[in-house]
Amino acid sequence: MSILRRTILVLALVFLTAGTGSAQASPSVLLHYNHSYGVLDRETADAIEHSGYLREFANFQVRTTTGAGGEKWTGRYLMGRETYLELFGVGDVPGKDGNLGSAGLGVSPEQAGQLRTVIGRLTDPVEFQQTRDFGDGVPVPWFDAVFTTDQYDTFGAWGMEYRAEYFADPRSNTGPARYPGDVSRDRYLPDGYRDHLMRDVSGIRLGVTARDLANTVPLLKAGGMVVREFPGGAVAGDGMTSIRFDVVPVDRVGLRRGTPKPEL
Repeated sequence: MSILRRTILVLALVFLTAGTGSAQASPSVLLHYNHSYGVLDRETADAIEHSGYLREFANFQVRTTTGAGGEKWTGRYLMGRETYLELFGVGDVPGKDGNLGSAGLGVSPEQAGQLRTVIGRLTDPVEFQQTRDFGDGVPVPWFDAVFTTDQYDTFGAWGMEYRAEYFADPRSNTGPARYPGDVSRDRYLPDGYRDHLMRDVSGIRLGVTARDLANTVPLLKAGGMVVREFPGGAVAGDGMTSIRFDVVPVDRVGLRRGTPKPEL
């Protein structure tokens, strides 16, 4: 990736459009934008990791996480109140998910049990439970997940519902429930955003293959998102975050733009 292209990516992350607050999603929307990730070249990832500006702009964190089966990944996180971005360098994620241009999207419900409703709307769903090891070698149930398929090129989308066991663990640094069955993004994420300009991710743009988009659209529709398909891509939304997919050749895939929303 050229210096110019790296610069455009970083500028896309830090020079942003203004927002005036979270839009209210329709009650029919069960799955909401939670986070997305992209795998960048090593030089870009290192520049992001050591950026002084990003530490001022967002609740910024670099951490290594141990998930199910002992799998580990190292991410750079820009966290808002309800949504976040996860940025990797090549090799920071195991397997082909750690290749340059690989990306992913997680969407989640606000109410316990809603993921099960979504699963019931899917054909041949692939279910999975993710765990987290906080360092003592004992996996803690983290979230239940569903994919529409286990076959993908470079991009995958999944529905995810946080587990009660994770919220109950004090090491999760999560907040108390505000209502019965609260598995919300707001409860999950820490409140460090209050000390920074970034509030949430208002938009994301991804280059994906035609097959990966075809696998993603049914999940978003099952979750009640408004999805508009057009030649060459699609746009989906949950009332707060807009997600644009551009169908591209496999050598041009990846995270293209992230638009965090600053506080006015």
